[in-house]
Formats: sequence, C-alpha cells, structure tokens
Amino acid sequence: MTDELGTDYDVVVIGGGAAGLNGALMLARSRRSVVVIDAGEPRNAPATGVHGLLGREGMPPAELLERGRTEVRGYGGEVVTGEVAEVTRDGDEFRVVLEDGRITCARRLLVTTGLVDELPDVAGLRERWGRDVLHCPYCHGWEVRDRAIGVLATGPMSVHQVLLFRQLSDDVTFFTHASSPLTDEVAEQLAARGVTVVDGEVASLEVVDDRLAAVRMADGRSVPREALALATRMVGRAGFLERLGLRTVEHPSGVGEHLRTEAAGRTEVPGVWAAGNVADPSAQVGAAAAAGALAGAHINADLVAEETRRAVEARRDPFVVGSERQVAALVAGDRRHGL
Repeated sequence: MTDELGTDYDVVVIGGGAAGLNGALMLARSRRSVVVIDAGEPRNAPATGVHGLLGREGMPPAELLERGRTEVRGYGGEVVTGEVAEVTRDGDEFRVVLEDGRITCARRLLVTTGLVDELPDVAGLRERWGRDVLHCPYCHGWEVRDRAIGVLATGPMSVHQVLLFRQLSDDVTFFTHASSPLTDEVAEQLAARGVTVVDGEVASLEVVDDRLAAVRMADGRSVPREALALATRMVGRAGFLERLGLRTVEHPSGVGEHLRTEAAGRTEVPGVWAAGNVADPSAQVGAAAAAGALAGAHINADLVAEETRRAVEARRDPFVVGSERQVAALVAGDRRHGL
C-alpha cells in the first residue's frame, strides 16, 4: 500500500476488504477517480483460508486482498493505509478526515468497514478465535468435521448453529451457558439429533499443545472438546458516520447492529452507500464482494445521472455558473483521464 492520499475523488471507499475492493474495481473500470482507505484490520485475519468462494477456495485471506489491491490499482484506482475518524458534508461533497489528520473529499461514499465480533467473557476464548473457536459452519465447518465439537449458546441463532454443526460431526455438545432454559420443542430436536446438552456456565477453555482440549465449567467439570463454535454479537463499524446522522441499528435477526440499506446498498443519507458485513452481518466473502460490485455500479450510475442533469442545465443556460469541480465534471467527465 501507499500513503499518498489525494485531496479530491469521485468516490472514497472506506474499508479495503472484499466488498470495498470489488466496489472500487467496478468504479475504476468505469474511469472514476476512486480511493480505498483501509485500516488493515480485516475480520477474517485469523483464518488460514477463505472458503466457499469459487475459484479461490482455501486461499489465505491476505493473499486474496493483495490480489484485489493489485487489480484496483491496475485500473487507476488508489489504495492507501489509514483509519477514518469522521465524515462530514461540505456542500455537495463529503469531507473525510483520517485519524492521522489527513483530509480528502469525495462526491460519493462507499462504506465497507465490516464489523466487530463481540465475544462472551470466557477465559481463553479470544486467544483461540479463528483457530479452533469458530462461528460459521460454512466458513470453517469442513476443517473440524468428525471432531468433538462444542457449541456455546450466546443468542437467538445458537440452536440453529448447533443443528448445522451436527451435520458435520456425530459428536456435538451444546453448552447452554447463560442462556434461557431450552423449550420442550428445542430439547426434543436436540435429543432426536443426538446432541448432548450441558447446562451451567462455561468458565474457560483448556488448551494442550496449542490445541483446544476441553471446556471447563464454572462448577469444575471438564468436557473434552476439540473445537468450539459460537454465534457472536456482530456490530458494524460505522461510528465515524455519526456526524452525517448515519448510525447502526439493530439487525432484524437479533444478531447485532448493521447499517440499514436498500437492495443495492444505498443508505438513508444521500450519496452514501454501504456493502459487505457492515450492512449484512451474515455475508461471506463472495456475497460481500458481490454486494460491493453492485453498490459500485449503482454509485457510478448515480454520478452519471447527476452529470447528465448538469450538462443539460448548462446546455440550456450556457451562463450557468457552477463550482470549478462541477464544470470540470461537465466538460471533462473524468479528471484523471482528461476525457
């Protein structure tokens, strides 16, 4: 990456994961001036490989992102290292301020900052996160197939999760932890599928030779397990948008907070789109990338509509005066290529 951030772009993409890079790729191929600002903290950094992504199965996440950056740059897009502190509106543009004091402006924003997984307070859990403490059966389930798997109850998706992991192993234990007592219906379902239920609070994880060996209960019991799955509370990274009046809201499923968007990623704030996990907590890499591409295409179409409207206004009244940037957009189309 480079830290050479320009002062003015058609689009600033905040977040350099699959959604952000694919959105930037669509925009750069449309000859838009676009920069991706990435803090370098991808959610899937602990994972050894990306799964469920056709043509890239098992590829290390860092390698996938590096390929994406190269592709964006190949079409004239920029990728810089930085963390956005706040965004404000400045007339027809957005003013983007980074934590290190750098400032840039954009006509449109694409927010693809992902989310934060909030883990329960169980000793040793975070240290094993992304290794043998997992959350997604489609992302990591194959890797722990036929092992002794535990599922820690954390919220409304936990029963669904334990039934999905039961598809991958005959040895699955459900730890009720601090959840409400199981309903008769759920208890019957788990019993029918041969899932063992362990009541009581989980205190810690036992690790032997750098591998999960057991789940330690608060009452001292030790339950041997080789992998532990849990549904985290997922909260979109969007605090820097507060001055625009844009905040995360509770997701309808109850799994956490997200930015509410229309189907193509448009938010309730004009000029701002969002894609990937910040908008859809359940999106895997492929879905996030697709959402970024769709949002990028719609942002370009929105800019085209604006430029066409202004061109018509200028044609009808050649004496209409706009900002230097607006005139450049009308006459040149794209400042980078001198069209």
